[in-house]
Amino acid sequence: MNESFERLGPLRAMTKRAIIDPLANYLPAKWLRGLLRYGKSELASANWVDPGGWRSMVINYEGDPPQLADKILVSAGKMGMALRNRLRLGSGLIRDLINKGESPVHVLCLGAGPGHIVMRAMADADTLSEATLVDLNADSFEYGRELAAQYGLSDQVRFVHGDVCDVRKMLDNPPAVVKMIGICEYLTDEQIVDIASSVAAVMPAGSSIVFNDISLRHGNDRFFRRVLGLNMIHRSAAELSGLMGQGGFTDFEVHQEPLGVYNVIVGQLPG
Repeated sequence: MNESFERLGPLRAMTKRAIIDPLANYLPAKWLRGLLRYGKSELASANWVDPGGWRSMVINYEGDPPQLADKILVSAGKMGMALRNRLRLGSGLIRDLINKGESPVHVLCLGAGPGHIVMRAMADADTLSEATLVDLNADSFEYGRELAAQYGLSDQVRFVHGDVCDVRKMLDNPPAVVKMIGICEYLTDEQIVDIASSVAAVMPAGSSIVFNDISLRHGNDRFFRRVLGLNMIHRSAAELSGLMGQGGFTDFEVHQEPLGVYNVIVGQLPG
Protein backbone atom coordinates (compact mmCIF):
# COMPACT_ATOMS: atom_id res chain seq x y z
CA MET A 1 0.00 0.00 0.00
CA ASN A 2 1.45 3.32 -1.10
CA GLU A 3 -0.18 5.97 1.09
CA SER A 4 1.12 9.36 2.24
CA PHE A 5 0.81 9.61 6.03
CA GLU A 6 1.27 12.46 8.50
CA ARG A 7 4.01 12.22 11.12
CA LEU A 8 5.23 14.23 14.11
CA GLY A 9 8.81 15.45 13.91
CA PRO A 10 11.03 15.27 16.99
CA LEU A 11 10.59 18.97 17.92
CA ARG A 12 6.80 18.88 17.60
CA ALA A 13 6.63 15.63 19.54
CA MET A 14 8.71 17.13 22.38
CA THR A 15 6.60 20.33 22.41
CA LYS A 16 3.44 18.26 22.55
CA ARG A 17 4.63 16.18 25.52
CA ALA A 18 6.16 19.08 27.45
CA ILE A 19 3.66 21.89 26.84
CA ILE A 20 0.52 21.08 24.85
CA ASP A 21 -0.57 17.87 26.60
CA PRO A 22 -0.19 19.20 30.19
CA LEU A 23 -2.08 22.39 29.34
CA ALA A 24 -4.88 20.54 27.53
CA ASN A 25 -5.23 17.82 30.13
CA TYR A 26 -4.89 19.77 33.37
CA LEU A 27 -6.05 23.36 32.89
CA PRO A 28 -9.58 23.74 34.30
CA ALA A 29 -12.09 22.36 31.82
CA LYS A 30 -14.28 25.45 32.30
CA TRP A 31 -11.44 27.67 31.11
CA LEU A 32 -10.75 25.53 28.07
CA ARG A 33 -14.40 25.33 27.05
CA GLY A 34 -14.62 29.10 27.44
CA LEU A 35 -11.62 29.62 25.18
CA LEU A 36 -13.11 27.32 22.55
CA ARG A 37 -16.42 29.20 22.67
CA TYR A 38 -14.58 32.52 22.44
CA GLY A 39 -12.64 31.19 19.44
CA LYS A 40 -15.91 30.02 17.81
CA SER A 41 -14.59 26.48 17.47
CA GLU A 42 -16.85 24.55 15.11
CA LEU A 43 -15.11 21.30 16.02
CA ALA A 44 -15.79 21.75 19.74
CA SER A 45 -19.39 22.80 19.08
CA ALA A 46 -19.96 19.73 16.91
CA ASN A 47 -18.66 17.44 19.65
CA TRP A 48 -20.75 19.13 22.35
CA VAL A 49 -23.86 18.36 20.28
CA ASP A 50 -22.81 14.93 18.96
CA PRO A 51 -19.60 13.59 20.54
CA GLY A 52 -17.43 11.94 17.89
CA GLY A 53 -20.06 12.63 15.23
CA TRP A 54 -19.73 13.22 11.54
CA ARG A 55 -19.30 17.00 11.60
CA SER A 56 -16.21 16.81 13.79
CA MET A 57 -14.83 14.06 11.51
CA VAL A 58 -15.30 16.26 8.43
CA ILE A 59 -13.41 19.13 10.09
CA ASN A 60 -10.56 16.78 11.03
CA TYR A 61 -10.46 15.05 7.64
CA GLU A 62 -10.37 18.31 5.69
CA GLY A 63 -7.62 19.52 8.03
CA ASP A 64 -7.73 23.25 7.23
CA PRO A 65 -10.52 24.96 9.21
CA PRO A 66 -10.84 28.78 9.12
CA GLN A 67 -10.97 29.31 12.91
CA LEU A 68 -7.66 29.56 14.77
CA ALA A 69 -9.02 27.43 17.61
CA ASP A 70 -9.85 24.64 15.19
CA LYS A 71 -6.52 24.93 13.41
CA ILE A 72 -4.88 24.22 16.77
CA LEU A 73 -7.22 21.32 17.54
CA VAL A 74 -6.67 19.55 14.21
CA SER A 75 -2.92 20.08 13.98
CA ALA A 76 -1.30 20.65 17.38
CA GLY A 77 -1.96 17.20 18.81
CA LYS A 78 -1.79 13.67 17.47
CA MET A 79 -5.49 13.01 17.15
CA GLY A 80 -6.31 15.08 14.08
CA MET A 81 -3.25 13.74 12.27
CA ALA A 82 -4.04 10.19 13.34
CA LEU A 83 -7.63 10.51 12.13
CA ARG A 84 -6.42 11.58 8.70
CA ASN A 85 -3.94 8.71 8.72
CA ARG A 86 -6.79 6.35 9.60
CA LEU A 87 -8.79 7.73 6.67
CA ARG A 88 -5.93 7.00 4.28
CA LEU A 89 -5.09 3.61 5.75
CA GLY A 90 -8.68 2.42 6.01
CA SER A 91 -9.68 3.53 2.53
CA GLY A 92 -6.58 1.90 1.06
CA LEU A 93 -7.32 -1.42 2.75
CA ILE A 94 -10.97 -1.37 1.67
CA ARG A 95 -9.92 -0.48 -1.89
CA ASP A 96 -7.67 -3.55 -1.96
CA LEU A 97 -10.49 -5.76 -0.65
CA ILE A 98 -12.85 -4.43 -3.33
CA ASN A 99 -10.26 -5.20 -5.99
CA LYS A 100 -10.08 -8.80 -4.78
CA GLY A 101 -13.84 -9.31 -5.06
CA GLU A 102 -16.24 -10.12 -7.85
CA SER A 103 -18.00 -7.15 -9.42
CA PRO A 104 -20.09 -5.53 -8.08
CA VAL A 105 -18.67 -5.77 -4.56
CA HIS A 106 -21.16 -4.77 -1.87
CA VAL A 107 -19.69 -2.79 1.04
CA LEU A 108 -21.76 -2.31 4.19
CA CYS A 109 -20.59 0.75 6.11
CA LEU A 110 -21.80 0.95 9.73
CA GLY A 111 -21.67 4.30 11.52
CA ALA A 112 -20.85 5.73 8.12
CA GLY A 113 -21.51 9.43 8.58
CA PRO A 114 -21.25 10.92 5.09
CA GLY A 115 -19.03 8.02 3.98
CA HIS A 116 -15.58 9.52 3.39
CA ILE A 117 -13.59 6.32 3.89
CA VAL A 118 -15.71 3.98 1.83
CA MET A 119 -16.28 6.44 -1.04
CA ARG A 120 -12.59 7.17 -1.30
CA ALA A 121 -11.97 3.42 -1.47
CA MET A 122 -14.66 2.88 -4.10
CA ALA A 123 -13.38 5.73 -6.27
CA ASP A 124 -9.82 4.39 -6.16
CA ALA A 125 -10.78 0.76 -6.82
CA ASP A 126 -10.55 -0.90 -10.23
CA THR A 127 -13.46 -3.26 -9.49
CA LEU A 128 -17.02 -1.98 -9.56
CA SER A 129 -18.62 -1.68 -6.11
CA GLU A 130 -21.76 -0.51 -4.38
CA ALA A 131 -22.24 0.58 -0.79
CA THR A 132 -24.92 0.73 1.85
CA LEU A 133 -24.12 3.47 4.37
CA VAL A 134 -25.87 3.26 7.73
CA ASP A 135 -25.89 6.00 10.34
CA LEU A 136 -28.07 6.97 13.28
CA ASN A 137 -27.75 10.64 12.31
CA ALA A 138 -29.49 11.30 9.00
CA ASP A 139 -28.11 14.87 9.03
CA SER A 140 -24.94 13.45 7.50
CA PHE A 141 -26.68 12.16 4.38
CA GLU A 142 -27.06 15.45 2.51
CA TYR A 143 -23.32 16.03 2.80
CA GLY A 144 -22.78 12.36 1.88
CA ARG A 145 -24.80 12.70 -1.32
CA GLU A 146 -22.74 15.74 -2.29
CA LEU A 147 -19.61 13.73 -1.61
CA ALA A 148 -20.91 10.84 -3.73
CA ALA A 149 -21.57 13.24 -6.60
CA GLN A 150 -18.03 14.60 -6.35
CA TYR A 151 -16.65 11.06 -6.58
CA GLY A 152 -19.03 10.08 -9.40
CA LEU A 153 -20.67 7.46 -7.18
CA SER A 154 -24.24 8.75 -6.87
CA ASP A 155 -25.72 5.62 -8.44
CA GLN A 156 -23.58 3.27 -6.35
CA VAL A 157 -24.33 4.36 -2.78
CA ARG A 158 -27.46 4.02 -0.66
CA PHE A 159 -27.99 5.80 2.67
CA VAL A 160 -29.96 4.11 5.44
CA HIS A 161 -31.09 5.92 8.59
CA GLY A 162 -30.77 3.43 11.41
CA ASP A 163 -28.93 2.13 14.45
CA VAL A 164 -25.98 -0.15 13.69
CA CYS A 165 -27.16 -2.35 16.56
CA ASP A 166 -30.22 -3.17 14.41
CA VAL A 167 -28.06 -4.36 11.53
CA ARG A 168 -30.06 -7.58 11.12
CA LYS A 169 -32.86 -5.53 9.57
CA MET A 170 -30.58 -4.00 6.92
CA LEU A 171 -29.00 -7.04 5.28
CA ASP A 172 -31.22 -7.66 2.25
CA ASN A 173 -28.07 -7.74 0.10
CA PRO A 174 -25.25 -9.72 1.79
CA PRO A 175 -22.07 -7.63 1.95
CA ALA A 176 -18.64 -8.83 0.88
CA VAL A 177 -16.97 -6.15 3.04
CA VAL A 178 -18.23 -4.67 6.30
CA LYS A 179 -16.62 -1.44 7.48
CA MET A 180 -16.79 -0.54 11.19
CA ILE A 181 -14.07 2.10 11.32
CA GLY A 182 -14.74 4.84 13.86
CA ILE A 183 -17.52 3.25 15.90
CA CYS A 184 -16.06 0.47 18.05
CA GLU A 185 -14.65 3.00 20.51
CA TYR A 186 -18.24 4.03 21.28
CA LEU A 187 -19.73 0.52 21.55
CA THR A 188 -19.80 -1.93 24.44
CA ASP A 189 -18.21 -5.37 24.17
CA GLU A 190 -21.66 -6.94 23.93
CA GLN A 191 -22.73 -4.63 21.11
CA ILE A 192 -19.60 -5.39 19.10
CA VAL A 193 -20.04 -9.14 19.43
CA ASP A 194 -23.73 -8.87 18.53
CA ILE A 195 -23.06 -6.79 15.41
CA ALA A 196 -20.22 -9.06 14.29
CA SER A 197 -22.40 -12.14 14.79
CA SER A 198 -25.26 -10.56 12.82
CA VAL A 199 -23.20 -9.69 9.77
CA ALA A 200 -21.22 -12.96 9.87
CA ALA A 201 -24.48 -14.91 9.72
CA VAL A 202 -25.29 -13.60 6.23
CA MET A 203 -21.89 -12.80 4.68
CA PRO A 204 -20.40 -15.22 2.15
CA ALA A 205 -17.38 -17.29 3.19
CA GLY A 206 -14.16 -15.36 2.67
CA SER A 207 -15.79 -11.97 3.24
CA SER A 208 -14.01 -9.31 5.27
CA ILE A 209 -14.67 -6.99 8.18
CA VAL A 210 -12.58 -3.83 8.66
CA PHE A 211 -12.44 -2.02 12.00
CA ASN A 212 -10.07 -0.03 14.20
CA ASP A 213 -8.83 0.09 17.76
CA ILE A 214 -7.63 3.23 19.53
CA SER A 215 -4.76 3.56 21.99
CA LEU A 216 -3.96 6.17 24.61
CA ARG A 217 -0.89 7.25 22.64
CA HIS A 218 -2.75 10.36 21.47
CA GLY A 219 -2.01 11.68 24.99
CA ASN A 220 -5.16 13.78 25.45
CA ASP A 221 -7.80 11.50 26.94
CA ARG A 222 -8.47 13.85 29.89
CA PHE A 223 -8.97 16.75 27.50
CA PHE A 224 -11.32 14.79 25.26
CA ARG A 225 -13.43 13.59 28.20
CA ARG A 226 -13.52 16.79 30.28
CA VAL A 227 -13.69 19.40 27.52
CA LEU A 228 -15.19 17.80 24.40
CA GLY A 229 -17.34 15.11 26.01
CA LEU A 230 -15.63 12.27 24.12
CA ASN A 231 -15.77 9.15 26.28
CA MET A 232 -13.97 6.66 24.09
CA ILE A 233 -13.27 3.05 25.02
CA HIS A 234 -9.61 2.23 24.48
CA ARG A 235 -9.01 -1.39 23.51
CA SER A 236 -5.95 -3.09 22.07
CA ALA A 237 -5.97 -4.72 18.65
CA ALA A 238 -5.89 -8.11 20.38
CA GLU A 239 -8.85 -7.27 22.62
CA LEU A 240 -10.96 -5.98 19.75
CA SER A 241 -10.00 -8.87 17.48
CA GLY A 242 -11.07 -11.22 20.28
CA LEU A 243 -14.53 -9.64 20.30
CA MET A 244 -14.81 -9.94 16.53
CA GLY A 245 -13.62 -13.51 16.87
CA GLN A 246 -16.55 -14.25 19.14
CA GLY A 247 -18.74 -13.06 16.29
CA GLY A 248 -17.22 -15.57 13.89
CA PHE A 249 -14.28 -13.80 12.24
CA THR A 250 -10.68 -14.95 12.18
CA ASP A 251 -7.26 -14.47 10.50
CA PHE A 252 -6.88 -10.88 11.66
CA GLU A 253 -4.29 -8.62 10.03
CA VAL A 254 -3.26 -5.52 11.99
CA HIS A 255 -2.13 -2.38 10.15
CA GLN A 256 -0.81 0.51 12.26
CA GLU A 257 -0.85 4.14 11.20
CA PRO A 258 2.51 5.87 11.80
CA LEU A 259 1.54 7.77 14.98
CA GLY A 260 0.48 4.58 16.74
CA VAL A 261 -2.89 5.98 17.81
CA TYR A 262 -4.91 3.67 15.56
CA ASN A 263 -4.61 0.19 14.17
CA VAL A 264 -6.89 -0.69 11.28
CA ILE A 265 -7.66 -4.40 11.46
CA VAL A 266 -8.98 -6.72 8.75
CA GLY A 267 -10.69 -9.98 9.71
CA GLN A 268 -11.93 -12.78 7.48
CA LEU A 269 -15.01 -14.97 7.62
CA PRO A 270 -13.73 -18.56 7.30
CA GLY A 271 -14.99 -20.83 4.52
